[in-house]
Amino acid sequence: MEATSLNPTQMHLLKLFSFNNSESYAKEIQTVLTKYFQNRLDEEADRLWDEGVLNQEKLDEIRRTDLHAK
Repeated sequence: MEATSLNPTQMHLLKLFSFNNSESYAKEIQTVLTKYFQNRLDEEADRLWDEGVLNQEKLDEIRRTDLHAK
């Protein structure tokens, strides 16, 4: 198995988690990160919609596409 090094974000999260290792703290961090990335995704989708890159037709096409197929 090939060794991999951690990126700065991963290192920061490891340091953050070292202060409090309770399950409730981990769930709280997970919730915060999930909300943060959901907001970023929503902002990007809104931008693409406003620019005309994304529309209902494209969303329908994505919905019908098997994204797991190789």
